[in-house]
Amino acid sequence: MVVGDVGKALDYLERIGYYRLSGYWYDFRLRTAYCPLDEKTGGKPKKVRIDRPVLDDFKPGTSFQNAVDLYVFDKKLRLLVLDALERIEVALRVDLSHRLGEQDQFAYLKPELFHESFATEIQADTGLPRHHAWLAKHAGLIGRSRETFMTHNKDKYGLPVAIWVACEVWDFGCMSTLFSGLKTEDQDAIANSYGVEDGRVFASWLRSLNYLRNVCAHHSRLWNRNIVESPKLPKLGQVPSLDAFVGESGNVLRTRPFLLMCICQHLMRVINPSSSWGARFKQHLSTQFPDLSHVGITLIGMGVDEGWDQRAW
Repeated sequence: MVVGDVGKALDYLERIGYYRLSGYWYDFRLRTAYCPLDEKTGGKPKKVRIDRPVLDDFKPGTSFQNAVDLYVFDKKLRLLVLDALERIEVALRVDLSHRLGEQDQFAYLKPELFHESFATEIQADTGLPRHHAWLAKHAGLIGRSRETFMTHNKDKYGLPVAIWVACEVWDFGCMSTLFSGLKTEDQDAIANSYGVEDGRVFASWLRSLNYLRNVCAHHSRLWNRNIVESPKLPKLGQVPSLDAFVGESGNVLRTRPFLLMCICQHLMRVINPSSSWGARFKQHLSTQFPDLSHVGITLIGMGVDEGWDQRAW
């Protein structure tokens, strides 16, 4: 690795940390070209997945500044994503509290208002239904809240608080878990308002976006991360901006974060059609991604589909 300005490099290492930066120069390192041969096929390469260990040497032309530029790009990317996720989280709190609040002001306490698998099915690892675990987390959020509106409601009306009050202290994970426990018709009703027919698909979106939020909130590397919580996808043509990820051709793309950002953009269009978020996101990818072509690193690493920049953002 070429280190042009040693003093500046040391300053970055002291402020950002070696291990955080090393996550960004990982892809700059060389890998072995080892491919095992199969004696049964006359010495032809085996058709198996080959693990290619990363070497200590870097690809020719790699500089310390390359890693720093990628880190800065990723930092700004996380801030953009958090901006969208905040809008999505707030909107979905309202959707959930309105849908359940129509049935009962304390609906979140009522097992009969949720799907049986959530409300009564015993979990092998806890011996309790998932609803019980959710209520424990909910109680903790209520108990820790020092918001003025929460103190006012507790003092004036006591506990429990109405769902339209309680929802304001839910985090994304709490909200996502509660949505997953809704009855089918309630899931579908909320999903339909976002142009998604299947509420179970929408529930998987929320789980994936919660994962995305946690990555961003903990300042972890995002741009080329493998997505652990891959979302389900709607039928071809239902959400055109996601069509590139449907089917076998989209298998690899579904494991990268760009898909989740496309989901964010789809939801943002429903929540606030006049939002500039999509345009700002496209501009960031188009103009701020560092030129790393000399080491074979491009936006493909984050899972962009062909023609992504030609779509309306």
